Amino acid sequence: MRIQLATTPGDPARPNEDWAATALPASGLGGVLVVLDGVTPLPGNGDCVHDVPWFTARLGGALTELSASRRDMTLTNILAESIRRTAEAHADTCDLSHPRTPQATVVLARWDAAELEYLVLSDSALLLASPDGTVRAVLDDRLDRVPRAFLVSDAVADAKVRNKEGGFFTAAADPSVAARAVTGREPVSRVRTVLALTDGATRWVEKFHEGSWADCVALVRKVGPEGLIERVRELESDFVGGGKRHDDATVVAAEL
Repeated sequence: MRIQLATTPGDPARPNEDWAATALPASGLGGVLVVLDGVTPLPGNGDCVHDVPWFTARLGGALTELSASRRDMTLTNILAESIRRTAEAHADTCDLSHPRTPQATVVLARWDAAELEYLVLSDSALLLASPDGTVRAVLDDRLDRVPRAFLVSDAVADAKVRNKEGGFFTAAADPSVAARAVTGREPVSRVRTVLALTDGATRWVEKFHEGSWADCVALVRKVGPEGLIERVRELESDFVGGGKRHDDATVVAAEL
């Protein structure tokens, strides 16, 4: 097994709000990967004294611990418990009811000698490449179906779709959103490569259309996670258009 990880901030002057970790059991059979993309705060985000990196570190730490140590819990239950623990850590000091309380997208994968489990919540991506070269993208596309006007300029409109029925869901302060995640299982025999990417890295496919998801996996095998992020940065430098010019980007690749 080989695991590679790379992450870079979108702006060196700002903290990286992505978070990633991997864990391997002492037996050497199986592993865990966790990737979070913290949601960048907007002005007027409520009464929380903690920044997004604090939140992703707390949530990511709980997810890694439970995914590695509690094989009796499903990934859905692990996400719910991790959200609950993180909320408890600042419920006494912060307004967790605000729709923009610190939050993050989530990718989880856990495997043993027989089976791989996965979970995706919001717009990060998980790619599963089979031994025959087929690549399946596990995506939660609800955010893509929300009109952009709800997400850019109107905080009131944003509050109507964020973690609401008919909108999209992120890991924030409500453990029940874990049940909204995209989940599944695959025999390990059908998975050669597991690739997790935050949306700062999925831009190579989704924003710049440089290739398919299969092409993305092939590129990471050739140049590694750092190489993919470098390609994205080159494309961003030449891009003229709306949205963030650069975004935090994280890639974790596991060859099983």
